[in-house]
Amino acid sequence: MPELPEVEVVRRGLVSWVRGRTINSVDVLDPRSIRRHPLGVEDFIGNLEGATVADVVRRGKFLWMPLLEASDRAQHQHAAGPAGPAAVALMAHLGMSGQLLMQDGQVPDEKHLKVRFRLSPRAGMPEQLRFVDQRIFGGLFVTALVPTDDGGPGGLAELPLPVIAEEAAHIARDPLDPAFSFDLFYRRLRKRKTGLKRALLDQGLVSGIGNIYADEALWRARLHFARPTDTLRRAEAQRVLEAAREVMLDALAAGGTSFDSLYVNVNGASGYFDRSLNAYGREGEPCKRCAAAGIHSRIRREQFMNRSSHTCPVCQPRPRNGRW
Repeated sequence: MPELPEVEVVRRGLVSWVRGRTINSVDVLDPRSIRRHPLGVEDFIGNLEGATVADVVRRGKFLWMPLLEASDRAQHQHAAGPAGPAAVALMAHLGMSGQLLMQDGQVPDEKHLKVRFRLSPRAGMPEQLRFVDQRIFGGLFVTALVPTDDGGPGGLAELPLPVIAEEAAHIARDPLDPAFSFDLFYRRLRKRKTGLKRALLDQGLVSGIGNIYADEALWRARLHFARPTDTLRRAEAQRVLEAAREVMLDALAAGGTSFDSLYVNVNGASGYFDRSLNAYGREGEPCKRCAAAGIHSRIRREQFMNRSSHTCPVCQPRPRNGRW
């Protein structure tokens, strides 16, 4: 499943291609892809046709596009800016294989095309936004925007406003969010009696860190995934959080991590950060850090929450009284 860097790559692409453009028409080719919109196809289309995409916002792995109606655009164009009055948004859940692709109209439909948006013309830009989803675990729906509980921006956006898609309001801020509070994170972390990786995957504590980047952050921070959170010192918590931030920024620079050919950005290109992984997926291979120090050690894979964790037994030793 795409993690935060992959979703941020998509967000940045959409900002360039769809922000400020009006949705002229919508074709729902497979209603299963809007099953999260409870009022059905007609209501979904009715909420979108004629609306303008005011921005593209992300918190954690949640992605949404605030929408402006024509009357709102005319009334607030100068007073509030392009995203000021937005009350609803188009929410996109990519699931395991969802893709948001920009395409010219003459490009043949993809085999698994589910929803097509025809956008207002803009010179040099494709005219269609397409939602393609082979496995149909993802989907689109229209949702309300509600005030954030801390009064800060809803997420990473071009015009950060204190509103958030209702379905994302329950998750914490992610490490790339300028409004992220380390002090709040550390207080909540210390109160949890669990293992460190379980805490990093808890979207109510810190959002956007998935299995791959948790393994990579823990490797960089030299901490084992079963380290009890209530024993973590402040400097250690800062180290692992900074490692998570660094590894996700590195992944962003590489366009994301692509173990699955179904993950692509809005231009259909895959990322290549998987070539730079130090722990995840490297079972039995030498630990790069230990090898550089002349120490023989191989990455170990262990079962974890119906998934896998990858650690170096030398530079990430198992803790006493670990929480698995």
